[in-house]
Amino acid sequence: MSDFDPAKVAEPARRQPKPAEPCAMVLFGATGDLTHRLVLPALYNLSRTGALPEQFTLIGVARANGTAQSWRESLYDALKTFVGKATAESDGDGIDQIAWQRIARKMVYVQGDLAKPELYETLREALDQAERTNKTGGNVIFYLAIADHLFGTVVEQLGKAGLSDQPSDQHGKPKFWRRVVIEKPFGHDVSSARALNADIQRTLHEDQIFRIDHFLGKDTVQSIMAFRFGNGLFEPIWNRDHIDHIQITAAETVGVETRGNFYESTGALRDMTPNHLLTLLSMVAMDPPVGFSAQAIRSKKADVLCAMPAARPDRAVRGQYGPGEVLGKPKKAYRQEPDVAPDSDVETYVAIKFEIDNWRWAGVPFYVRTGKHLTSRKTEIAIRFKQAPYTPFQDTAVDSLKQNWLLFQIAPDEGISLQFDVKRPGAVMDLAPVKMDFRYGDWFPKQANVGYETLIYDVMIGDPTLFMRADMVEQTWRIVQPLLDAWVDARAVPPIYPSGSTGPSEADALLARDERSWLPIDNGGGTPS
Repeated sequence: MSDFDPAKVAEPARRQPKPAEPCAMVLFGATGDLTHRLVLPALYNLSRTGALPEQFTLIGVARANGTAQSWRESLYDALKTFVGKATAESDGDGIDQIAWQRIARKMVYVQGDLAKPELYETLREALDQAERTNKTGGNVIFYLAIADHLFGTVVEQLGKAGLSDQPSDQHGKPKFWRRVVIEKPFGHDVSSARALNADIQRTLHEDQIFRIDHFLGKDTVQSIMAFRFGNGLFEPIWNRDHIDHIQITAAETVGVETRGNFYESTGALRDMTPNHLLTLLSMVAMDPPVGFSAQAIRSKKADVLCAMPAARPDRAVRGQYGPGEVLGKPKKAYRQEPDVAPDSDVETYVAIKFEIDNWRWAGVPFYVRTGKHLTSRKTEIAIRFKQAPYTPFQDTAVDSLKQNWLLFQIAPDEGISLQFDVKRPGAVMDLAPVKMDFRYGDWFPKQANVGYETLIYDVMIGDPTLFMRADMVEQTWRIVQPLLDAWVDARAVPPIYPSGSTGPSEADALLARDERSWLPIDNGGGTPS
């Protein structure tokens, strides 16, 4: 047994985030599920770590009647449900009262119709009061945790009320900033994405817009760049000469649950591919930036998307879950879910083969898949390296060489694994595949995190690195548009796969055509059987 203990390894002094600039956050959709599950817990965690500014005001905006007190109580109940275990500073509810009170004592609630100008006049008064009372300096984040069809309406009303303006001083510098956070979906196809960008850019400058994707808040996702560009070992082999193919998986055990109305108009392709999956792909495939500025990094990711041909329907598979058993519990079919049509042809699973037409990746396929009611939950990027020549072992007992795999495990356990061959102990030359595993939880103290903390903090400090630009959004929709068109025109029922399986057999056939196979979903990673 090794005496090696990661906790005893000397670590350089940790860089701590500085408190963000004073600001107010206006939270449209203040009573919604996203606010309760993710946005408020993220603000609370930022408060616990000292990253939230002391001069801060949280203004909730919603149609529902209510008061700041009733809203505060509902958010507190949500914290007890969604935030993790108690700490030494916590009370019996598991809440750090000091961190909570930094937010709670500065909450304001504004009720009104998002399409009515009167609401925005009331909001102006609340912001003016926040500036006088809490010294927010006029800086405001407008967070749109609302239905996507209201994005354009709210941004237009903010513009008409002058709430999105950033006046300059005598030296030409903004006196304060105004930023708008937009949740996905950023459109439903290429034409609607372009129309949405045009709508909001009539009011906002691109540097005021933060299109948020919670996948990019994960430490492992951000570690992709650190792993590649911070280690001289890997970047020289990050190309078509050494990599056989790449798989990106986002598997879920949950079904659509109560989101039937949303999913019927969306489906797995729209819900996951243009944002989450293609964002991960662009991070894996991007060329080294000249620096770690937001402009340099986003431009390299945009280059990847521009180099991708549109997806081909004959290189894509969809499926829909039927009845089955997930994690030991019986599950009904998608068509039996609430608010789902009994003859629905909406896909709950999609697998696609992508290519990138540039020097680095020519001839290297990128396979992506995502689905609901699968055998286990896993989000993973798997990189298979080309097989080593067999020649050095041709006169030995070795009868095959295994593939080398590099795995970025994003969920549920964040970490990185590398598989390679070693000689088995014994008198003959016999090779066996082994894995070296890094887990964030083994090396670093666990921190409460819902995935939004980094992203919200970046909005506060004005760092757009992890957010999509307008051109990137439009490119992702361009890439998947042929599939949207083909599947609408076909009006055919997707293949049915049992709940609790790994998806439709057609997805296996997609890789089998190329004499490849998917990594297993249900064993924590490893070589295909």
